[in-house]
Amino acid sequence: MAEQLTGLADDRALLGRTSTAERVADILRSRIAEGYFPPGTRLSEDSIGGALGVSRNTLREAFRLLTHERLLVHELNRGVFVRVLTVEDVDDIYRTRALVECAVVRGLGEPPYGLDGLAEAVAEGQRAAREGDWKGLGTANIHFHRELVALAASDRTDELMRSVFAELRLAFHVVDDPRRLHEPYLARNQQILQALQAQDKAEAERLLAVYLADSLRRVVEVYRRRVGEEGQYTAAPG
Repeated sequence: MAEQLTGLADDRALLGRTSTAERVADILRSRIAEGYFPPGTRLSEDSIGGALGVSRNTLREAFRLLTHERLLVHELNRGVFVRVLTVEDVDDIYRTRALVECAVVRGLGEPPYGLDGLAEAVAEGQRAAREGDWKGLGTANIHFHRELVALAASDRTDELMRSVFAELRLAFHVVDDPRRLHEPYLARNQQILQALQAQDKAEAERLLAVYLADSLRRVVEVYRRRVGEEGQYTAAPG
């Protein structure tokens, strides 16, 4: 936990003079998504508030915001913890992804499409794979899907999926073999990108739907083994 708090103290400068619960929530959301606070971790008000230099009330409001986003959970007489998803949660996340992401592709207007962000995410994944950085590859995969959603040019859709992708990272952090989980989808990201570059959004949507169905099966298989149906998982001591 000492190392985690030192890193948080480095984020203190991001708050500046306009420290707000929303800014604190942004910092903690990013740290949770990066695996800095793994699922099951208890978040200490005193330690985190001290590291960020914010009041207890500000921190509690940030916790409340992240609890509303389903990233944290408050347990009576125990404190606030990073949420451990259930298998049902994972299934719901993927159902939401399929509804939104496929609709984004289907609803694209006339080409050409702005695909620079997608192309960079594919390149990011290729770099991570070459370096054997499998968690980095998982991050690149999420960046790919975030850029895909951004093609809708909708702030509301971006905000919705930001929360969904953050929850998805909670599931990914439990997986014990990130290479096996993420590597097969690097080539499939490339295929979706190529279909959009060819202005074939119907083929891109078909590839994406199959991709998400296959990914759901793989994640649930691993997640059920590691966590179980009810989310019984204990994070490694920090």
